[in-house]
Amino acid sequence: MKILVAEDDSVSILVLAARLRKLGHEVVTSENGKDAWFVFARSHPRLVITDVMMPFVDGYELCRKIRAAQRPLYTYIIMLTALGGKENFMDGMNAGADDFLTKPVDPEALAARLRAAERVLALQEEVKQLEDLLPICAYCKRIRDERNEWHGIESYVSDRTEASFSQELCPQCAAVEPGSKLS
Repeated sequence: MKILVAEDDSVSILVLAARLRKLGHEVVTSENGKDAWFVFARSHPRLVITDVMMPFVDGYELCRKIRAAQRPLYTYIIMLTALGGKENFMDGMNAGADDFLTKPVDPEALAARLRAAERVLALQEEVKQLEDLLPICAYCKRIRDERNEWHGIESYVSDRTEASFSQELCPQCAAVEPGSKLS
């Protein structure tokens, strides 16, 4: 899985990136929240591990920017903090974080958080696939939209995409259609 690590301490970023790579992940890094936002926009990681306290853009603001981006696939966010207390935890959750790790990062806790993140992301992909299924009438092949209205397949697709249709008969239908060119 591709992971973005946003951490302003160069030693911490090297150690964390090495642990993630050892666990089989692709890692991209950034040393501040502002650059992390640009890296996120370019590299589309599925998971972001961000320090709370960073220069230019802190972890809370980075988290809010990621959530505001509304990507088609969910990005799981783990916040790193040396800060304790319920208030900091709630600030992170309100900004859109999914989980927290305290510094220094315990390797076993990191591995456990990554397994949980992978499960959540896999479930999200399954939900996305189910959402992409189109409810279609088994008899007339009309499609039901999000407003519970039924449409012919051509109008449904052409209203939502750049696709266009040419009217043809497949060989099986042409064989039973009287007067067709293929019968």
